Amino acid sequence: MLTFTTLLSLSALAPLLSVSGLAVKRSGCSLSNLKLSNLPPPLVAPSFPPSFVGIAIGTQNYTCSSAGTYTNVGALAELFDASCVYNSPIFPTLPSIASAAWEIAPPSLPISEVISTLHGFSSPSILGQHYYVTNPITGSGITPKWDFTSQGADAGKSDAFVVAAKVNGAAAPTGSQDIDWVQLGSLTGDLAKQVYRVQTRLGQPPASCTVGSKDIQVKYAALYYGFGGSV
Repeated sequence: MLTFTTLLSLSALAPLLSVSGLAVKRSGCSLSNLKLSNLPPPLVAPSFPPSFVGIAIGTQNYTCSSAGTYTNVGALAELFDASCVYNSPIFPTLPSIASAAWEIAPPSLPISEVISTLHGFSSPSILGQHYYVTNPITGSGITPKWDFTSQGADAGKSDAFVVAAKVNGAAAPTGSQDIDWVQLGSLTGDLAKQVYRVQTRLGQPPASCTVGSKDIQVKYAALYYGFGGSV
């Protein structure tokens, strides 16, 4: 039986994707007509041209606080280019498809192993990685980063990243099991001036925890949009 990482590898390497019986490019398509609308308040529509749209699988990472509840301490995810399907019938279903596939992966398979396996391939289908770093402005705390410097079409470009801070957030319209939708503004990097996490699937921790218990990683999938990039 093919392993989950093998299936991902084959998917990332395939140059064409079948949508409604037609073969279409898998990556690198124009985003000139892309629009992000129907955002729940207080999220507001982007004010810059689109730079990327990707489907992500990964984990939201949590630690148990002294109050007996989980606190987010970062995330780690791999992003795949969705530019060629955003205006196709398959696009609205991508988060659910990705989440279902990720959920059936062995519990012992960490997202870091998936990324490590895929990192061995040179494929424009892989946009890059999402993880957290120390806030570059304050020098303390953590803030999210989208890093496309080593994968896909922007590989080798040192400025193909964005570190961003949350501007607005809203509960996921799809239910309490799904992490919030968020709008973020750039702190540094040229990949985007605005980043949005929407159409989230899963990612929420249990409601409570035993103080002193181990950190946990909760699988999730989401769509990420970047706007205003100058890479």
